Amino acid sequence: MGHNGQLSGAGVNDFALKIATVNGTGSASANSLLLQALFRMGIPVSGKNVFPSNIQGLPTWYEIRVNKDGYTARSPDFHLMVAMNPESYARDINDVVPGGWVLYDNTRELEDEFRRDDVNFIGIPLAGMCIEHFQGSRIRILMKNITYVGALVALLDIDMDVVKGMLEEKFAAKKHLMKSNFEAIARGHDYVKERFDCPLPIRLKAMDANRGKVMVTGNSAAALGCVYAGATVGAWYPITPATSVMDGFAEFCERYRVDPDTGKNNYCILQAEDELAAAGMVIGASWMGARAFTPTSGPGIDLMSEFIGLAYYSEVPGVFFDIQRTGPSTGMPTRTQQGDLLLTAYASHGDTKHILLIPSDPRECFEFAVKAFDLAERFQTPVFMLSDLDIGMNDWVIPKLEWDEAYRPDRGKVLSAEDLEKVDKFYRYLDVDGDHIAYRSLPGTHAKGAYFTRGSGHDKYGRYTEDSDAYSEVMERLKKKIAAAAEHVPAPEIQRADQKTSMALVSLGGCHWAVMEARDDLAERGLHFDYMRIRGFPFGKAVEEFLAAHDQIFVIEQNRDAQLRSLLTIETGVAKEKLHSVTYFGGQPLSKGHVLKGLAPHFSELLGGKMAAKPLEVGT
Repeated sequence: MGHNGQLSGAGVNDFALKIATVNGTGSASANSLLLQALFRMGIPVSGKNVFPSNIQGLPTWYEIRVNKDGYTARSPDFHLMVAMNPESYARDINDVVPGGWVLYDNTRELEDEFRRDDVNFIGIPLAGMCIEHFQGSRIRILMKNITYVGALVALLDIDMDVVKGMLEEKFAAKKHLMKSNFEAIARGHDYVKERFDCPLPIRLKAMDANRGKVMVTGNSAAALGCVYAGATVGAWYPITPATSVMDGFAEFCERYRVDPDTGKNNYCILQAEDELAAAGMVIGASWMGARAFTPTSGPGIDLMSEFIGLAYYSEVPGVFFDIQRTGPSTGMPTRTQQGDLLLTAYASHGDTKHILLIPSDPRECFEFAVKAFDLAERFQTPVFMLSDLDIGMNDWVIPKLEWDEAYRPDRGKVLSAEDLEKVDKFYRYLDVDGDHIAYRSLPGTHAKGAYFTRGSGHDKYGRYTEDSDAYSEVMERLKKKIAAAAEHVPAPEIQRADQKTSMALVSLGGCHWAVMEARDDLAERGLHFDYMRIRGFPFGKAVEEFLAAHDQIFVIEQNRDAQLRSLLTIETGVAKEKLHSVTYFGGQPLSKGHVLKGLAPHFSELLGGKMAAKPLEVGT
């Protein structure tokens, strides 16, 4: 195999590959096997699944980035393409960088229109091999995927013992499947070894960077967090990309929430007829004293808004997981975005404001899930955890999750039967302690604790009112109560530049990893930025002080309308002129290139006419 083109920016443990297949052909298992093999070799790695919203037949892609320095944001520069879908050949081959490689099935030879002089083609008769050696159309399709994994084992120098060990684990109870998978791996591996120079210049070398780490999706981590937080009720209506939160919760409950003596379940999971009903079930269960939640996405929040307003005004806790996807309307259900920030901050009509927790990876999904329940009960209000499709559905490498065995749920101001026995009169919405949070009682605790839960106008004693002053008094207390939560939500992560600077980057959620990589790149160019990652809302003192300390602030986010910038403008005292927007909303996870491209128009001004130490090539 000769080498065409000049490959740059890649090498040992530093490259990106993309696998192009057809949805519904079983490639997900093969791609997962590949990603986990790299993880077990101790190499920093990340995987992004780009899949269509139908069940079967449309193009799907799986992207893997390997980076020895630990950068895990999406890379749009692909050095190796595994082209398994003739329908997307043109697009896929065009995505390969000059000097890169295309692995394809040459059972049917590639047409000249798809060939490039600056790319290296590796043809393997994958379909032909599987037809010859395996029986049954479905088995042949599945084994074709495993065969290309075998080819990659040879081309990239993946540890074969690791791959075999994983297959033995997976098929320990299905020896016949283990045998066919071993055969497919070997056939792909041996074919490439015999005919091509192996390994490629882009190759793998075992490291020890993953010690003490695990690979998990954000949705699975959030589900586990619900269990650890003591949640016992989950209600939802299925929606991409949030359904797997409830799937995970159900699996964990089956293991950990079944009474060992009686065999009875200590949990309740309800699939509602729609999102509004799911929200009502959560609010009802929470009112009764259970820790309850619902996972959904933007369209679901739209439909839940009526009950969210009820919970805010009647002061009933509840946790809402918004795994964001592109909008508006149905949008692109299987693409990621951060378009629900303003929606959730002010969900429902009238004057409402809500507590938001914004994780950047599965570890924070786990931690913030627990925090969400504590805040919901402490402040007696709906709490939203804003994840997104990229964090929620893709596998991430994170440090092993840690748990404090001394943790006890913060149930907030809940009066016991003994407490109620001592009071002369219980008033549900009366601020007794001056902290803007009233005491609450749970149904059935004591007759003195009974009250009428109202979504209509009420005064501080819980009585119906249409009196302006009485209504306003309750609304002002609610405003102060939510404002008080600012110092209890997760504090922003702040990182300082190596030298003093008046310039800053501000971002949130899954943007973090691309921003960090871009920030390092900018420092090499002589552009030094402080950095703040927003992790919660309402904004606390630390956010205000950071904004006040910088003259030029670039707010980086994944939505069209600069929602974080808008929220900062509305909710802080920062001068609007100081905030500059860098937005990307195309549905793919943010990359370093997106950040640099957004900043590029400002480079000359930021450098003050000086030459950059590194060429200003921003890419995409």
